[in-house]
Amino acid sequence: MSGYLLDFERMEYGGALELQRELAAKRARGEMPDSLILVEHPHVITLGRKTSPPNFKPQSIPVFQVERGGDATYHGPGQLVGYPIVLLADHDVRRHVRNIEQSVIDTVRGYGIVGERVEGHPGIWVDGKKLASIGVAVTDWVTYHGFALNVNTELEYFELIRPCGLDPSTMTSMQKILGHPVPMGDVKARFAREYSNVFGVQMVHQHLVREG
Repeated sequence: MSGYLLDFERMEYGGALELQRELAAKRARGEMPDSLILVEHPHVITLGRKTSPPNFKPQSIPVFQVERGGDATYHGPGQLVGYPIVLLADHDVRRHVRNIEQSVIDTVRGYGIVGERVEGHPGIWVDGKKLASIGVAVTDWVTYHGFALNVNTELEYFELIRPCGLDPSTMTSMQKILGHPVPMGDVKARFAREYSNVFGVQMVHQHLVREG
């Protein structure tokens, strides 16, 4: 089985959200195969369906209310964000989330980082700190939204919110764990390989540039 890997450099969040919705509709109509969007965003906060007032207050950076599960989170430069657009033939959303988690675990293992799951807290954890967040939405049994892996992320931006209802100090990054920056291009390439293995799909790579 083959799919599209849509590799963007950086894209404004609103444009990425519009693209996800468009691709999900096309996938539901059978007009395209499963796809994976990889991207970095400018500074932005997104609010999932479970966002509670104590976890968010108005900010000076853009804020989007979105359809995904989960609470408030932050996206920004140095963070790898991935949006799998996948038709769930088995209607198993939990399995899809676990596949995303496994793809991230396998990716960071290549850098000597041991990522773990924590029951009740979707995402990837390292020694009690949260390295990656996951929140998905499903329409017509097609997934969108996805994961955010903190590679070289400016972690102080998490202090604007209570990320996923957690203390901001809970968040960590590959850079903080390893003590040095990690080339984003290398992480993207490694994640694409691990994702292909876990999901059993051969990705057709398309490198795209949309600044914003």
